[in-house]
Amino acid sequence: MESNTAPQGCTNLKLRQLGRMVSRHYDHYLAGVGLKSTQYALLSCVVKLGPARPSDLARTLQMDPSTLTRNLQPMVAQGWLAVGEGENARSRLVEATAAGHALRAEAQRAWKSAQTALNQRLGLAQVSALHEWLDTCMAALNDEAPGDVAPR
Repeated sequence: MESNTAPQGCTNLKLRQLGRMVSRHYDHYLAGVGLKSTQYALLSCVVKLGPARPSDLARTLQMDPSTLTRNLQPMVAQGWLAVGEGENARSRLVEATAAGHALRAEAQRAWKSAQTALNQRLGLAQVSALHEWLDTCMAALNDEAPGDVAPR
């Protein structure tokens, strides 16, 4: 269903508002295991990729490298992730510790409950359509370098 009218308001603001609302929803379910949704996403990414370079994690999560570093620090301090030597003296690898793997397994159950509740609240068709739309938008913006489009 395509509309011929121009969108009203700022797309960035609306996406940030929705993102905060969805994050609060997931954070509520993950609070019982001591994680925030951002930490769960990072921990899951590290578990899935195995030992990974920080630059690969940042790219996968669409995150600025300095933000990734700030997000890694408390997780390393908690003993969930470890940062070790990489291929050479200048490179590093991030991996989940045994405690991180155990926490992720526990958090995955909480995440599934959060996802089920969101599916019920919004409806499966809406969530599926949202995922498809988001994937399409991310693919379209994936090659856009900063500065390609002037902000309005």
